[in-house]
Amino acid sequence: MTRSRSMDPARPAIPARHPVDRADIPVLGPVIRLLGIKPPTDQEWQDIGMALTVGDPPMDALIEWMYSAGMGKVRPLFDQALAHGIDSMPDAPQPLRDYFRMVENPPSWVDWNRITLGEQIFQRTGLDGVYMARDVPFLGGFVASGINRTLMLTNTGKSGATGGGQRFAETLQWALDVMSEDGMRPGGKGFRSTLHVRLIHTFVRRHVGNLPEWSAQEWGVPVNQTDMAVTMLGALFAPAVTGMMMGIVFTPRELDAIAHLTRYTGWLMGIEEQYLPNSFLDATKRLYHYLAALAVPDETSAQLARPMAEDPLTWHYSTFAPIRRKIARAQHLSISTAFLGRGRMRQLGLPATMPPWYPALRFPINVARTGAALIVPGLRERQARMGYRAQQDFMTTLIGPKANGAIGSSAKYLRHVA
Repeated sequence: MTRSRSMDPARPAIPARHPVDRADIPVLGPVIRLLGIKPPTDQEWQDIGMALTVGDPPMDALIEWMYSAGMGKVRPLFDQALAHGIDSMPDAPQPLRDYFRMVENPPSWVDWNRITLGEQIFQRTGLDGVYMARDVPFLGGFVASGINRTLMLTNTGKSGATGGGQRFAETLQWALDVMSEDGMRPGGKGFRSTLHVRLIHTFVRRHVGNLPEWSAQEWGVPVNQTDMAVTMLGALFAPAVTGMMMGIVFTPRELDAIAHLTRYTGWLMGIEEQYLPNSFLDATKRLYHYLAALAVPDETSAQLARPMAEDPLTWHYSTFAPIRRKIARAQHLSISTAFLGRGRMRQLGLPATMPPWYPALRFPINVARTGAALIVPGLRERQARMGYRAQQDFMTTLIGPKANGAIGSSAKYLRHVA
């Protein structure tokens, strides 16, 4: 097909980065065939392309007001509202009050029982859930050269640190906050962290979009609706899909809860409802469609993927560190190779010869472990508690006991972010 261009002068044209052809997505192949999911229609394809031109209008407007009112004066007010709620500030400026009134009042479709179940499911996946998130959507996501372009124009990208452990540590900290008990209720840890990330996204969008190197005609808007939607699905939903392929057993109700948690978290992150999933099937379809449009590798793919693949060689172990680091590197390459495929590994500039030994070892263990939780009373809850502790402990392995994994640490060059 040919790319449709808008004839409406008020609407921007679809950026040149949006491809004509749909990419193959090997990691989702078995799932989309099983579920009967079709490639995007021409209209769906055009909608994905148009979303590349849309940022986060409510947050973008708030940031412009903050700059005009004096960032040094109003940023502390934003931080107070984020930490304690807008009602803690009776004299809050109207733009700030309007924004926090919006985010502190969830849509009517939010089901807190499903949100809570989704949080518990992520906890129950334990370390394998974190590994799947790191080694498949996070590492594999570097084939999306359009998203890479934004990353490469940040200071961490220019320094080569974007593919390292710090950025993943910050992403993991956000995910752990989302998964914490009641984390996504207004005022909860995940709620606050998600709005903090949304703020960072807006600063990055403003900063990168104003750089002379940035071409809106080529790449659209930095941190746009399409990029945010696929990133949210990759962070919260994709690990569940790939986790099933590594033996983690979910019920249909649990899969629906994961999709619902992804929907609400995405809404809070500033993704418009039209780009958010309504169910497990819809989430799988959207993930496939977005990836089919974004999986266009270029030289930045290897530039960002290689440091991440080598990062385990710097991890922090209290005993036998040299050998454990080498095992960890092989372990994570085995996961990536198993699910991304050898062709995708080559596109990322990574070794494509590592046998999938870790998924093969873990598959029967995960089937037995999570399958037993379906029939043994109380086992789900115990596995969730143990899994969440293991996920938190992994942060220390990742960046060390004294390092800073706080959200925004890698973006401190943007003066008002941290």
